[in-house]
Amino acid sequence: MAFALAVLAFAGTVVVAGSPASAAETGSSVLDGAVLRPNGAKWNVESGAYTMADINAITGAQQVWGMTDSAGRKLTGAGVGVALIDSGIAPVAGLADPAKVANGPDLSFESQTPGLRFRDTFGHGTHMAGIIAGRDPATPDTALTDPSRFAGVAPGAHLVNLKVAAADGAADVSQVIAAIDWAVAHRDDPGLNIRVINLSYGTASTQDPRVDPLSYAVEAAWRNGIVVVVAGGNDGPAATRLTMPAQNPYVIAVGGADPQRKVDTKDDTVGAFSSRGNAIRHADLLAPGRSVASLRDPGSTIDVAYPTGLLTGDTAGRFFRGSGTSQAAAVTSGAAALLLQQRPNLTPDQVKKLLTSTATPLKGADPVSAGAGELDIAAAARAATPLTAQTFPAATGTGSLELARGGSHVADPVNDIELTGEQDIMGRAWNPATWAPAALAGTAWNGGTWNGSTWTGAAWTGTPATGLTWTAANWTGRTWSGQSWSGRTWSDAVWDGRTWSGRTWSGRTWSGRTWSGTAWT
Repeated sequence: MAFALAVLAFAGTVVVAGSPASAAETGSSVLDGAVLRPNGAKWNVESGAYTMADINAITGAQQVWGMTDSAGRKLTGAGVGVALIDSGIAPVAGLADPAKVANGPDLSFESQTPGLRFRDTFGHGTHMAGIIAGRDPATPDTALTDPSRFAGVAPGAHLVNLKVAAADGAADVSQVIAAIDWAVAHRDDPGLNIRVINLSYGTASTQDPRVDPLSYAVEAAWRNGIVVVVAGGNDGPAATRLTMPAQNPYVIAVGGADPQRKVDTKDDTVGAFSSRGNAIRHADLLAPGRSVASLRDPGSTIDVAYPTGLLTGDTAGRFFRGSGTSQAAAVTSGAAALLLQQRPNLTPDQVKKLLTSTATPLKGADPVSAGAGELDIAAAARAATPLTAQTFPAATGTGSLELARGGSHVADPVNDIELTGEQDIMGRAWNPATWAPAALAGTAWNGGTWNGSTWTGAAWTGTPATGLTWTAANWTGRTWSGQSWSGRTWSDAVWDGRTWSGRTWSGRTWSGRTWSGTAWT
């Protein structure tokens, strides 16, 4: 069963005129033909793409890698867990080390197909994972500055993979809230140490962030000691409202900067795609977000639909470029991981203050669009620890789950029924009076049960060194359309380490906001 209407707009990239429509938009099948060939050889890219070596130079991450923590370890984000709530992570080179990725519960519609579980069939999550913490094998750490080796902003950090989106990018807001709640509940599990959540998406919710459930979920994570980094949105300078949950004033809302083809930041500008917001709520800071070259997910939806994202000089076929506040948020999540290795006792408020107070103002930029300026990780790492605490009014989370969707809905194409109203994907009624205090207390999950339904298993298998994987469970209850999950037909695409195959589509169209005004270049 495919789901082609998405309630979340992933904050990915600027459209190129003439780019082919995605298979999900046309209703056609996506056929595999891409083969992954990991190769550590030096690679060159065409003008206009910024390698991670460029990004790490622009932001000062390379300088930070030369610093040490209190134990004398190089600052690479070592020991810090970043929960990536996205479309999954593909085991491509740079992310294939078993100790690099812990697979938390797969809460996506593909979780019922073993061959797809945890895997990124869409392509967005893998790109973000590479930016945050990807790393080619390299010893010693000084090799991280070698342009022949790929390194994310925090190459020593580990990722907690929380998959919510399927191959067509579809995910309901209830799936994302469940993933945030799980990260809070399991932040201190052995080997995890979840200190950062990366959310490279947003909804068009117009609810007050003090009542919006998605906004409340990220604030609950923040109050439980997790730095939440959120993409501000890609609706450009005319957008007077950030997407949700970037509207929440506690979290770090990130806009996209355009490096203007140079590594130094003197002439950088606000990216043309970056949502402006308003005087009350706008991006807290900017990070490089245009034409960022990160890890490619061969045969994924994005990979097939946007061939312009491929790097013509990349003979190994490993890399893909994209622009947007998604990428900018991922860069910022890596920055947070570096600071948290350096100073493990930092509160989320202190991390935010360090990053915003040391950002580089952009000359001539609109102060609303640019926020505090462009990320300077090295300056943040050198700055004194601030004494700071945010005092915005506390959210209540008592608003509408339906309004949190912002007018976009996942749909069961078999029965032609969209998920609407105050219910989650399992058809369970949404009760904010019960959910909100549990989310804040970190008790919204009971084993594998969330909101009264069994979504996943209840235990880890493996070890941090050999790879952690959360157990799965069959969905046996009712869908929002009243049909049973049991016996449903799911996509049969299988990842065999090299290619994707067998993917089919329902022929449904995408929602108006999903990737609207954004694509891969």
